[in-house]
Amino acid sequence: MNLTLSHTFITVDDQDKALAFYRDVLGLEVLTDVAMDDWGMPWRWITLGVPGQPGIEIGLDPLASKAPADQEPLRALVAKGALAALIFETDDCDATFEKVREAGAEVLQEPIDQPYGVRDCAFRDPSGNMVRFSGRRS
Repeated sequence: MNLTLSHTFITVDDQDKALAFYRDVLGLEVLTDVAMDDWGMPWRWITLGVPGQPGIEIGLDPLASKAPADQEPLRALVAKGALAALIFETDDCDATFEKVREAGAEVLQEPIDQPYGVRDCAFRDPSGNMVRFSGRRS
């Protein structure tokens, strides 16, 4: 049996804000953006990919797609950063940090050298999910 990762999803409370962050700030490519109005809910199937890394899609899973009773508890967990984290590898952690910080993202951790051989930093996306950037120390 041969397995490969194809999709991963993060829960977001506002797809447009999340899309602007991941596309415009981080430079991810929009792979799919399809209205799902025929399901009776006002949301879209949106997936993004990292340029040069085909085959893996990051889905922006809207709270609106969840059962109404689940939306508020999920919103609270997402806002705390308790549900999902993405880690992106970067060739320059400090430059990436400055770019994302200048775009207004909430800083969770400034760049630091970790004992396991990387330099990394962390932010919250517009929904509250933790997004980390990590690069090998030179």
